[in-house]
Amino acid sequence: MKRKVLISTIIIFCWLSALDGQKVLTLKECYDRAMTATVLAGEKATYSDILKLKDNNLSKGWLPTFDANANVVYNSEVVDISNVLASVPIPGLADAIEPLPKEQYRITMDINQVIYDGGAIKSARELEKAEFKVNSQQTEIDLYNVKAQINSVYFNILLLVRQKELLNNFLEVINKRLVSMQSALNNGVITKSDINVITSEKIRTEQQLGENEIRKNALLKILSDLTGSEIDQDTEMIIPDPAGEMSGEITRPELALFDLRKEQLDAGLKLVRSKQLPKAAGFATLGYGNPPGNNFFKDEFASYYILGAGLKWNIFDWNKAKNEKQVITLQKEIIETRKTDLTDNLRRMLNSKEAEIASLQSLIEKDSELISLRKSITAAAESQYENGTITATDLLNEMNSERQVIINYEIHKINLAMARIEYLNISGKEIE
Repeated sequence: MKRKVLISTIIIFCWLSALDGQKVLTLKECYDRAMTATVLAGEKATYSDILKLKDNNLSKGWLPTFDANANVVYNSEVVDISNVLASVPIPGLADAIEPLPKEQYRITMDINQVIYDGGAIKSARELEKAEFKVNSQQTEIDLYNVKAQINSVYFNILLLVRQKELLNNFLEVINKRLVSMQSALNNGVITKSDINVITSEKIRTEQQLGENEIRKNALLKILSDLTGSEIDQDTEMIIPDPAGEMSGEITRPELALFDLRKEQLDAGLKLVRSKQLPKAAGFATLGYGNPPGNNFFKDEFASYYILGAGLKWNIFDWNKAKNEKQVITLQKEIIETRKTDLTDNLRRMLNSKEAEIASLQSLIEKDSELISLRKSITAAAESQYENGTITATDLLNEMNSERQVIINYEIHKINLAMARIEYLNISGKEIE
């Protein structure tokens, strides 16, 4: 009694250990891993850094600018006051005033400060933020499209896993049949050709298992690359069941991108309007030269400064701003048309997918009936074969027919799950 208890305890412990060591993978986990593994994952952070740099530069538009300048000028003609004073009846007056120098030397520091820019800097910053949102949303779309790749690989692996299980089950049935047939051959009840028929089917099944293994390994490698994690043959993949989540509402990231592009155009429109408003700025010049500033009568190097303010208003631009506004309006119309067209296409795809789901559900219901019917037909064929009323080929045909309806049933179940996932993917919904 103690020995039986000990053996039972060891068996249960080994079974629990095997369960604990078994790796389970869901479709949602594949999505999550892929979102961090893909090279696109870092793009949003990069766009954020770009925005900070551009915004930082634009915000500096309110800070004064400092420009250092130096120039040397030679004038072929200058004002000669001695000619004017020559007519004045004062002896020596004309000779006392030297002519203005023909050379001018200046080193200046020019300072400019924006006082009012008509909202140009603010509009430019808003435009950059709108561009950041567009670029980030485009990255979201590219990441979202990765899910479609994962769906295809994931469900094909599920199909291969189920196919392998069915092939192994069928191979086990064939092996059992061969054992019983060998006994019958030894007793002279059947001929060698009967065994050859079943043996050839065994070889064909083993070939299918080998092909299944090769294809599955290839798909596992692709899925590992997409998710950035090692997925081996021991990993159990769960068939997702998103039932009750298909509301028909469309929230695809592409639709949000269209709205963000319109916001980007609106920001551009504000920038165009700011160009039509007056601009005011203050300026100062700190200089050192000969002659200093506008004091042309002082022929020596000296420092000077100039202070001032200015107003600039482009009151007529030959309708350039008007044309730019019309361009933006037309671009918004194109975006709205494309958004409507995409929404209609997605709606048609959802309707088609709904029909596919309904069709698969109906097929699965009929598959259950067919399996039950085919099992009874195969059982009858086995009895007929043992009684010698049908050949081994006839029995094999019935066994293959039963196997095919079982395969169809499993394929339809997986295809139904895939169709539901694709429905969610088309509508833009996430798997819970």
